[in-house]
Amino acid sequence: MYPNIPVYLIRVDGHAALANTKALEMAGIFAGMEVQGGRVVAHGDKCTGLLIDNAMEPIKNILPEKDPEFLAQALQRAQQECLRHGLTSVQDAGLKDYQLAALKTAKASGSLPIRVNAMISATANGLYSLLEEGPYISDDLTIRSVKVYGDGALGSRGAALLEPYSDDPENSGLLMFTEDSLLALAKACDAAGFQVCVHAIGDAANRQVLDVYEQVLQGANNKRWRIEHCQIIHPDDMSRFGSLSVLPSVQTTHATSDMFWADERLGQERIKTAYPYKELMLQNGVLVNGTDFPVEQISPMLTFFSAVARTNTAMQPFGGFQMENALDRIAALRSMTIWPAYASFEEDKKGSIEVGKFADLIILDADIMSVRLPEVPRIKVLATMIGGQWLYGTEWLYEY
Repeated sequence: MYPNIPVYLIRVDGHAALANTKALEMAGIFAGMEVQGGRVVAHGDKCTGLLIDNAMEPIKNILPEKDPEFLAQALQRAQQECLRHGLTSVQDAGLKDYQLAALKTAKASGSLPIRVNAMISATANGLYSLLEEGPYISDDLTIRSVKVYGDGALGSRGAALLEPYSDDPENSGLLMFTEDSLLALAKACDAAGFQVCVHAIGDAANRQVLDVYEQVLQGANNKRWRIEHCQIIHPDDMSRFGSLSVLPSVQTTHATSDMFWADERLGQERIKTAYPYKELMLQNGVLVNGTDFPVEQISPMLTFFSAVARTNTAMQPFGGFQMENALDRIAALRSMTIWPAYASFEEDKKGSIEVGKFADLIILDADIMSVRLPEVPRIKVLATMIGGQWLYGTEWLYEY
């Protein structure tokens, strides 16, 4: 099918892709190709077309550049979707140079109403030039962080594990960096005044990141470096989040999306160390909780619900999934408001409704703190305000 047209299909989590022969040829990908932090899946001496993690990079590098007008329109559509779901601020992780430029253009033209904390991708063109420019900080657009991928995803068996996958005994996943190269990158970010945020899902990846952070941070600090996802933590490493002041940044919907199959990957014992959100929160008294959209759904109601109920919306499994790590409603609310603001050094400006802070707030059709738990996913956003201006739901407001 389409032998003369390159076809490249990316898995929803961005950690695997399927390419046809034409695309593989154009990118110079072949069976047996060795890739640090990636895998070209082959059958004998032929590529299957399945690419895992860094093996996708050769194709990414030859993709056509996005048209600036297309990016501007996409950004406006994305903001409207955020407003409709009650998001007043977003943390957009892993942006390339052209995406950062699109955000700056939108800000300059007054078309960036949502507050954005943009993280530079560690694979962005001109990364070190961007670091030399230093952090960019304003009320509506902040660029002071670097997003790094430490390993792959659990679903595609790219998350780096200390022991092999239970359903793939020859595979322990993929580390994207050697420890030395990750350390060099972390030191460069630190010297330039940038926060480091590393994606780490498997216990081996989390350990490698903590080892690197320990060499740079050297104990308690206020740099607020983060580990994104933190899905599988070896018990020996849990306390290091506290001793190094590392912030766990999670997406509680990952637990409820993965809970029916994760034990196949991890086995009955290792699954007990997975998705330990409450235990992570107790290390520093902070847990950052987001949607990971578009990997998961954009709705913050589902994020809140998954943190507290640890079930799907049908309330399965009965009694919840590993409920010792469920959050109460107060902690769940903080994990989506004041704690993410703290993680982006903005707790003095937003994250709570207080005198002197931004008037960023939403109106819901039910009280998320008291409504019956099964009803939380059905709560609707009636109106969204940013900076004292109603940007969504004005028709509803005029009815009153």
